[in-house]
Amino acid sequence: MIAIVDHGVGNFASVGRALARAGARDAALTSSADDLLRARAIVLPGVGHFGHCARAMRREGLDVVLRAARERAIPILGLCVGMQLLFEGSEEDPAEPGLALLPGVVRRLRPAARVPHTGWNTVRVRRAHPLLAGLRDGAHYYFVHSYAAEPADAEAVLATTEHGAELAAVVGAPGIVGSQFHPEKSGAVGASFLRSFVAAVS
Repeated sequence: MIAIVDHGVGNFASVGRALARAGARDAALTSSADDLLRARAIVLPGVGHFGHCARAMRREGLDVVLRAARERAIPILGLCVGMQLLFEGSEEDPAEPGLALLPGVVRRLRPAARVPHTGWNTVRVRRAHPLLAGLRDGAHYYFVHSYAAEPADAEAVLATTEHGAELAAVVGAPGIVGSQFHPEKSGAVGASFLRSFVAAVS
C-alpha cells in the first residue's frame, strides 16, 4: 500500500482522493508503525505550522518510524509542510527539530515578497528524479506557504519557483522527494506529478 502518514495535522482527505485518482487504489491513512514500515511508499502531508506538525509526529513516535522507513529505503514523498518536515528544522519554530532526512533548514520568505506566497506560480525543473517523471517544466502549480526549504546540498533542489527570490519548489535525494506546492490543488499538472510518483513505486 501507499501509506499516508496520519499525524493529525494535514489535509489528509484531499491528498487521499488525489492519490486514488492518480492510480493508488491502495492508498490508506495510517499512523501504524507496522503499516508504514510495510508500505511500498509513504506520503507525508502537512499544513499550517511546522512546529505543530513536528510535535504531533513526535508524540505518536512517527518521527522514529519515518527515520526507520528511510533506512529501509521505502520511498517517501513530502507535501507542503510535509516537505519542510524532511529537513533539520525551521525558523517557524527553531526549538522543534525536523526529521533530518535531508540536510538543510527552512527559512521565512524574504520581506520583499508578499507573504504568504499564495496562488499559481511557474515551476522550473532543474534536475530529473526517477520518482517524479511527471513534473512538468514551465507548468503552473499551486502554492500556499510562508517558509521555504534551503537544502544544504544544491543538488537536492530538483525544481524552483520565483517569489521575491528563487525558491526550492521540489527537493529530493535518492528515494525521497518533496514538493512545496500542493499537487492535489494543482489540477492536471498536479495529477501528472502524483501519477508519476505512484507509477514509480508500483
